[in-house]
Amino acid sequence: MSRTNSDPRKRPLVSDPAQIRLLSSSVRQELVDTLSALGGEAEIAQLAEHLGRPADGLYYHMRMLDVAGLVREVPGTAGHKQRFRLAEPGGFPLRLGYDLGPQGNGPELLRFAKAMLQVAGSDFENAITDDAAITEGPERTLWASRNKGWLSPAELAEVNGLLERLSELVSQPRNGDRQTLVSFAFVLAPVRSRPKRRVSRASSTG
Repeated sequence: MSRTNSDPRKRPLVSDPAQIRLLSSSVRQELVDTLSALGGEAEIAQLAEHLGRPADGLYYHMRMLDVAGLVREVPGTAGHKQRFRLAEPGGFPLRLGYDLGPQGNGPELLRFAKAMLQVAGSDFENAITDDAAITEGPERTLWASRNKGWLSPAELAEVNGLLERLSELVSQPRNGDRQTLVSFAFVLAPVRSRPKRRVSRASSTG
């Protein structure tokens, strides 16, 4: 399996609402992420071990991802040794195509983002009780933060470049140097000023 494609423009673009709807399942997101982390190809038993889930419960989800063209079953494998590979070698993380028009895929993207944040929250919750989690220094593995501020066009371009680089770094297959498995999620969204709420006279005097 080749390494992750560093050029985001060459990674597979998923804009089909049906495919994004499939990835709106937190279980299927974890399966695709774990498959990528394991080098792009793995047995059902390996996926089950990493996710802490029964192998029998994963076949349904993998078949759905296979039918949708996001993964491919490796011919000649069966049972818990049945293997699946990413449909696009070296092409993860996926690029989601954003079509926010009236007939676009906005609702599917929203469900995807909510499922993604659900997985991130679960990972953080599990790590809080893990004595191996590192919370300070350059080898820190546990961190949650939220920021809100103003950016110039040049700074916004820099932020996007940094996020692309972070996505690339955290999507590399395991090798002799890469032995720390982490999850990484982010949301970048423009914020519009909200109108001030009117305070009723009753509440202001009461």
